[in-house]
Amino acid sequence: MDHKELMDYAVKASKQSYSPYSRFRVGAALLSPSGEVITGTNVENRSFGLTICAERSALTAAVTQGIREFEALAIYCPDADYPVAPCGACRQVISEFVSGDFPIYYRGGGGETVGMTMKELLPSDSLFELKEESRDTP
Repeated sequence: MDHKELMDYAVKASKQSYSPYSRFRVGAALLSPSGEVITGTNVENRSFGLTICAERSALTAAVTQGIREFEALAIYCPDADYPVAPCGACRQVISEFVSGDFPIYYRGGGGETVGMTMKELLPSDSLFELKEESRDTP
């Protein structure tokens, strides 16, 4: 599946957004190695700190289904004219499951799509070594 097809899933997911406070809809779509696509959307709460972003929504849905390896991520925000990259919290959570060369595509309502790797979005991931060490420990 190419990133344009994956983005179509993110577009559909954005339509399910629960964003009554910001009116800033976001959809995300994760591609698994088997070709399965897991989607998520942002879910706001009037206590803003309890809001969950679309990227983390998709990741938690995938992990709940037993999926922990991914090929690509697409993010769509129809309410911005520009491509909207993942927030810092999402970058950190995404980095828990992917390598530095993992591709992330994001697009706003203006239609421009930006593609970057995890390493480009989180260039100084000081916890990457900790993740690698924990995998070596039984």
